[in-house]
Amino acid sequence: MNLLWVVLASISLARSTFASTPTLPAKRFYDTHNYYAIEVNPHTPAGASLEEVSRALGVEVVEQVGELRDTWLVRRQKGEIFEREEDAEAFDPVLDTFRQLRSAASSPIYARSESALFARRVVSSVPFLDLQTPKQLEKRAPPPIRPPTRISNAETIKKFGLQDPEFQNQWHIVNDEYPEHMMNVTGVWDMGLSGKDVVASFLDDGLDFDTEDLKDAFVPELSYDFNAHVPLPRPTGLRDHHGTRCAGQVAARRNKACGVGIAHEAKAAAVRILSGPITTVDEAAALNYGFQNVSLYSCSWGPRDDGMTMEGANYLIRKAVINGINLGRGGKGSIFVFASGNGGKWGDQCNFDGYTNSIYSVTVGAVDYKGLHPGYSEACAANMIVAYSSGSGNHIYTTDRGTACTDHHGGTSAAAPNAVGVFALALELRPDLTWRDIQYLCVNYARQINPNDKDWEKTASGRMYSYKYGYGALDGYAFVEGARNWKLVKPQAWLHTKPVQLEGGKMEVLGKKKYKYYGGAPIGKGGIQNKIEVTRDMLREHNLETLEHVDVRVWIDHTKRGDVEVEIVSPNGIISKLAGVRERDDAETGFPGWRFMTIKHWGENPLGTWTIKVNDQQDPHESGKFLGWNLALWGSAVDSSKVTKFVEPRVDNALPLSEDPDRPIIDDPDLTSSTQHSKPTDYLPPDHGHAPGENSKPTFPSGEDNEGWISHLSGLVSSQKVFFGGLGAVTVFGMGALFFLWKRKADRQKKIAAYSALAAEDIGMENVPAGTIAGSGGPRTTRALYDSFGEPASADDLPRREPVLQPPTGRALGFHSGFLDDDEPSAGLTPKYRDEPEEPEHQPDDAVLVRRTPSDEEEEDDDDDEDDDEDEDDDEDEDESSESDNPTGSRDLLTPARR
Repeated sequence: MNLLWVVLASISLARSTFASTPTLPAKRFYDTHNYYAIEVNPHTPAGASLEEVSRALGVEVVEQVGELRDTWLVRRQKGEIFEREEDAEAFDPVLDTFRQLRSAASSPIYARSESALFARRVVSSVPFLDLQTPKQLEKRAPPPIRPPTRISNAETIKKFGLQDPEFQNQWHIVNDEYPEHMMNVTGVWDMGLSGKDVVASFLDDGLDFDTEDLKDAFVPELSYDFNAHVPLPRPTGLRDHHGTRCAGQVAARRNKACGVGIAHEAKAAAVRILSGPITTVDEAAALNYGFQNVSLYSCSWGPRDDGMTMEGANYLIRKAVINGINLGRGGKGSIFVFASGNGGKWGDQCNFDGYTNSIYSVTVGAVDYKGLHPGYSEACAANMIVAYSSGSGNHIYTTDRGTACTDHHGGTSAAAPNAVGVFALALELRPDLTWRDIQYLCVNYARQINPNDKDWEKTASGRMYSYKYGYGALDGYAFVEGARNWKLVKPQAWLHTKPVQLEGGKMEVLGKKKYKYYGGAPIGKGGIQNKIEVTRDMLREHNLETLEHVDVRVWIDHTKRGDVEVEIVSPNGIISKLAGVRERDDAETGFPGWRFMTIKHWGENPLGTWTIKVNDQQDPHESGKFLGWNLALWGSAVDSSKVTKFVEPRVDNALPLSEDPDRPIIDDPDLTSSTQHSKPTDYLPPDHGHAPGENSKPTFPSGEDNEGWISHLSGLVSSQKVFFGGLGAVTVFGMGALFFLWKRKADRQKKIAAYSALAAEDIGMENVPAGTIAGSGGPRTTRALYDSFGEPASADDLPRREPVLQPPTGRALGFHSGFLDDDEPSAGLTPKYRDEPEEPEHQPDDAVLVRRTPSDEEEEDDDDDEDDDEDEDDDEDEDESSESDNPTGSRDLLTPARR
């Protein structure tokens, strides 16, 4: 009898623990069916029901989209096969049927006909309809790194009775060599906290739930595989080990296998989304999967970290995130932790990533075991904190698949799980913390490192902020201690200004990522500015008390997006650099309503004038116009009783904003619609883990140093003294060189005169090959100054334009190259993994050499011919030819690579 009660009590406890276990999604059949996301508003007066809408469109209802109310996944069997995706969208029967219904609903001819009335009912009930196309997301995986120096932490092992064999190598937990640089959680363990039963979900490439370190932590009820659409997210691909490693950093148990997790009694759920293409419906469902029981979502992925991409989340994904914020954890909000990105060496910035620059994300950069900023870690005004990861020859030790451990884990994708582990410890102590409380604790209790780094700036609230470090390094002990007596913040409030249009600036959305710009103010020398005034009445009207995040949305037309710089200046004079120069970004699409975000103004008084400044490099070959912008201020409410939940708008990004915000979206033209994402190692530089970090360089040089298209040389001029000193030296050198050339010419004329006085039989000049004597008519190279000093000009001395190094480009929609042909053995076959950048097949050194086209060569030859004529006129007294600046032709072969 007692045993029966124990069993019943266990069942009751399990049901209460996972009362909101998600329903398993239906299997997808993309080969035979087209799938669509459709939003049906049941509250529209005289609107059509879901059944009527599906019948009108000829679709079958599959299921609700995750936790999104009134949003459904429907499908229709495929008919005609189209070779191109754009053709399939243009003639899609479901989208075409809806367009016809919309036309019939608005037609005045048959306004009162039964068909028109029915069409009106259907159209009024469907605000959103989107064809689903699977895409590949990109993991932010660890870099290749050298084995670290072994360190001893015997006291910690003895104190906690640890038997994990690799704990001695987990410097991110105990760093004997640089004790000020570690996650600092052993003091939290001393409090009796270990993250017990806090659930963290790893949105990644799966999780090996059979491995010794994670089998007791795994929660199958809250896990799912959206790539294969099966219940268990088993990492079946040979390279699918990233999720297991990240989970090990957080929840690896104390045992005799590998190391230990920061929150070693936390629970680990896994949602597999990174092992193949995935649709926005499934990505949205993944971000809400189990959101009543899952506290933390670890997201070490995002758009390509190549310095050329600007992407984010489309409407459905943004809606899912806000759904998690509003309803997750019983209304306390899901906590989304995103890695800032690994594209720092490519010049990438995390404000060009719509996931990391979201106000709902805790964006985490990386510092290495010495406390230095590794070159891969992306900087931007959206960075909140940094956590410890790979660099300077060291790395993260953690669990791997099978019985293996790994000593080659790192990148910002390892920094984010370290932060998740600390947050899990705090949530065990204070499960009532909201998503915004977690962010406030980050801002208030992060630890400033490298205080002499030029990147640190004082904010209006008196805090120090850095684009590289955010508000500082996450300190586990300080964070949890801060949480102990933390007073919960008031609910969120916001103020969104109307878009300002400059000189009639307008933008039309022609299709997915296709835009047409009109008007706008030209971006001239010195850039362009505009202002928005925030008044006391505006703050009162919008119930806004304390400032947290600032969103700036811009419409900029430009022929080279990477040349554009954007910054916002607060009423208190605090400057947030939102976009810096990106050398690799040659996109001509500009900024069609892109949202930048900054947390540099946290706690600042927003009252007064906000000024936006837009500059470019004044390259005579490029041009741009500033069309408009708006400002969104987010913070705490004055009166909690007047707060409402924020609803993600469906309006597109046209300028001016659509006059009909409820107009149905059937093509989802939002510029932040994600495209295919490649594997995470594709854009990691080869020296990713070997290169030493730095702690002295500012992310963005000062504004004055950046004006003009020669701004890339501005680093050479650090002060007026250096500049004028250098200018004087150049002047003196130039005058000396001119005198030397004049004297050499005079001496040469004397020698020629002397030679001409000799008898022909003494020196047979007619037998001397042309060009063997100075001034005899041999080809003159452009290295004339070197020749002046008697140095022969070899082919290597000839000037050549350096090719622009580019990371390998991604492929079109579908599986990434090499995705199924994994180049890495399974954990069960070898004891270690190495996450190394894949070398491009066509160019092992990542260089892209662009050859001139015949038309380019002809144009340059014409220019050279004109120059030759001028040279011959100027040098009639010299027997030298100026037919070519480069006899080897090497100058014509290499030009800077442009997309």
